[in-house]
Amino acid sequence: MPDYRLLLPESYRKRRRWRAVRALYRMVRTIWQEFRTPLIVFLAAVLVGGWAYGTLWNTIHADDPSLHKPYIDMPYTMVTLMLLASPDEMPTQPELVIFWYMMPAIGAYVAGRGIFDFANLFFVSNERHKSWEAAMASTYSGHVIVLGVGHLGTRVVHQLVRMGFDVVAIDVQETPEKSSELKRLDVPLVLGDGRLQQTLEQAGARRALALIVCTSNDQMNLEVTMRARDLNPSLRIVVRMWEERFAAQIQHFLNVDAVLSTTSLAAPSFAAAALGIEITQTLPINGEDYSLIRLTVAAGSFMDGKTIAELQHAENTDIVLHSVRGAEEVRVHPAPDAVVRAGDTLVLFAHHSKVTEIVARNRGQRVTSV
Repeated sequence: MPDYRLLLPESYRKRRRWRAVRALYRMVRTIWQEFRTPLIVFLAAVLVGGWAYGTLWNTIHADDPSLHKPYIDMPYTMVTLMLLASPDEMPTQPELVIFWYMMPAIGAYVAGRGIFDFANLFFVSNERHKSWEAAMASTYSGHVIVLGVGHLGTRVVHQLVRMGFDVVAIDVQETPEKSSELKRLDVPLVLGDGRLQQTLEQAGARRALALIVCTSNDQMNLEVTMRARDLNPSLRIVVRMWEERFAAQIQHFLNVDAVLSTTSLAAPSFAAAALGIEITQTLPINGEDYSLIRLTVAAGSFMDGKTIAELQHAENTDIVLHSVRGAEEVRVHPAPDAVVRAGDTLVLFAHHSKVTEIVARNRGQRVTSV
């Protein structure tokens, strides 16, 4: 894949920094919701328990101020009691001994309920990365979701970023190459099954502008489309399909903006490439198919010796580019009186049937109806 440098405006960088702050806030809030109970128990034991222990200790030793303990040291004392490592000797007073047996039990409860998951969240890089990516994706709105970051999906992400769109990627697995490329593009990756509502919601499907489904599994693409349409009825959806016969049904019944069949997209390109011609994706406009084509004017072609204006009028086509053979100059929207010669390169836009007709006639072939 060709490399290029992304030139991002300052406003875009500021937006990214603000998103990072919002993502940090959401991540902290998520941590609090997940570990709220053990954290409350821990803080209560350390702060309230420390205050109670210090008050009891100072009351018992009221006649000897030199033995009084400062309250600021009590939280530390409670933590060390939880860890069975108190800096003091075990007291003899029953009301204080209770703390020596109660704090280790509270510590075991806190550890059992969440301390290990809490540590993993912060100190295991992979888990922290997943949580951060999900938190970052939750700050997006009006963005484009690309599901399936394979060869095609990665190229789609590249194009969207270059066009200035905010992008969130979804994939079922992560690879070092994929993670590195998306990080370079500043695109968060939500790991999970795109058929699940939770995964789509993490990627912000309810707030997204569009969803592009790029996996090679038609069944999965169909399920993702149905789930996404339920979540967001106004979401623009573009689906990649291998079976062309499903395209019309999906587009009609699921209100999908475009269903791109791999075979229908590839067939014209393969056929044209064999003849040294390039045909872009066919564009449906008002129920009619139009194509953009690049070809070289053949020797003896009906186009040889005609002006741009003559060809456009006679063939009902628009010639958007003219490159003269042997010259470095490329004329975009060439002058109407420019003369086309054999060996010149033309880029034409016309009805798809007209494009195929021009290709055949350029080579001196009889036009065949199929």
